[in-house]
Amino acid sequence: MTTIIHRGAEEIGGSCVEICSDTTRIVIDIGMPLMNPDGSGFDSSKVETQSAQELIEEKVLPNIPGLILKEDEKKTALLISHAHRDHYGLIDFVNKKIPVYLGKATHKLIELTDVFACKDKVIEKPNYFENEKSFTFGDMEITPYLMDHGAFDAYAFLVRHGNETLLYTGDFRAHGRKYKLFYKFLHIVPKKINWLLMEGTTLSRPKQRSRTEVQLENDFVKNFKETKGINLVYLSGQNIDRFVTIYKACKKSRKLFVIDFYIATVLAELAAFGNKLPYPSPEYSNIKVFFPNALQRKIENSNKKDLIDRFAQYKISLEEIDNRAANIVMTVRPSMDCEIKKINNLKGGKLIYSLWKGYKEKEYTKRFLDNLEKRGVSLVDIHTSGHADYYTLKKLLSAAKPLNVIPIHTLESDNYKNLFPEVNIVQVKNGEVIS
Repeated sequence: MTTIIHRGAEEIGGSCVEICSDTTRIVIDIGMPLMNPDGSGFDSSKVETQSAQELIEEKVLPNIPGLILKEDEKKTALLISHAHRDHYGLIDFVNKKIPVYLGKATHKLIELTDVFACKDKVIEKPNYFENEKSFTFGDMEITPYLMDHGAFDAYAFLVRHGNETLLYTGDFRAHGRKYKLFYKFLHIVPKKINWLLMEGTTLSRPKQRSRTEVQLENDFVKNFKETKGINLVYLSGQNIDRFVTIYKACKKSRKLFVIDFYIATVLAELAAFGNKLPYPSPEYSNIKVFFPNALQRKIENSNKKDLIDRFAQYKISLEEIDNRAANIVMTVRPSMDCEIKKINNLKGGKLIYSLWKGYKEKEYTKRFLDNLEKRGVSLVDIHTSGHADYYTLKKLLSAAKPLNVIPIHTLESDNYKNLFPEVNIVQVKNGEVIS
């Protein structure tokens, strides 16, 4: 069995790992890069204007035989670990003949992203796997393990070929709402795995323990109660744990929780899988739905008006938000700037930034935050990482006792040997063959 990390050995994001036997090829993730080789931010718009061949030549797309352009004699499949674009964002370029394996909820999240972006479906014939249920492809056996992560329905993968084993952790943590998944995993993870591809996103601050979602919930409650005006929260539309945290904080502080109809759709669709999630319904009476003009027009023009009608009975107008500002917690993003400018009662309000601080460097984020500050809105950071901290990684190594560890999804691969002296670290470059 040979392994190549096409992207991820030397950066965070854009993950893509190829695992091969003589007859079978498994590709795990086909992610959109977050950064260029020089460390600058990657312009994702280029993938919409350039051909697959051009992107391969620029080393944006991995040139994997049989996956993108060329046919190949090996039997090839693609596994998607979760629905963050830095793990699936280049899937549009994958040969449609290639079978795609992913979780059912992950597929739903990708579909909803496509629907609200008015794109065609990118996965026409998905193959769904289930937590801890092994399946075979070619001469390899794959076992998915559901993990705690900032993304919903995120998996690690154990790949077996004969007596050889490889575990790809994907993105994971142990301080979210689903932290019990990680501790269960510690009890069932196979011991003495040949190769452990272990993420290290947070290792630039190795001694810092990550705050839990429960701790964040208390911070939100405190801020909601202290703020005399409206509370605005800027967060990722797919950070489901954080929406649960904010909902619970709204209940405790007796605030009305206002979400837009994209978020309402995501929460309702995921709840339909049997997950206990808050979404606009009689059971969750303190949730209202706002309909941003630009998003509403886009959906109406794409003949998907049923997405709007679904939550019409829970609609809250901009005028009502303005009149009830002191009692409102509202999720926002820069594309809603035009609507927010029409709210008169912003002074004395608060914008809680609940994202990775690096996104503040984006020009549209700076402009959005500056406009709010000019209108008397104070800014507060309440956030925790979607990735494992150093202490969580140590627990994984202690439980699994891998024979070899390969750094992935990290900017700190040079430091793995110092941080984890108890295991054999094999540091590789993007594109290097591991045999």
